[in-house]
Amino acid sequence: MRQLAFASLQVKNLQASKNFYLQKLGFELDNENPQACVFRYNQGQASFAIRTPLEPIEGKELGTGVAIWFAVNENVDELKEKLIANGITTVGELMQTPFGRVFHVKDIDGYKLTFLETK
Repeated sequence: MRQLAFASLQVKNLQASKNFYLQKLGFELDNENPQACVFRYNQGQASFAIRTPLEPIEGKELGTGVAIWFAVNENVDELKEKLIANGITTVGELMQTPFGRVFHVKDIDGYKLTFLETK
């Protein structure tokens, strides 16, 4: 295996999740259809989708154990403050990892999004 080509997250409410990613996090919409929305981040360097469920998800906790990392070109201190000002609740403090400084947020379905300022 060479690389992960794409990721897709199943969500409970496609429109609400779409609004969260566009309005709260500032992601760009690449394309959409009635079952999915594809986003790009950082001028298209990252791409992933949210979609309607492929199987029943009622009563299931969706985000448990899932974390998606986005490397960013901006200072994570400033990005974290910008997202907080936009109504995003962050999870934990800024941390130093072997890959660089990070902070985490959770989307409305509980998926953990990590924003990484690389070394």
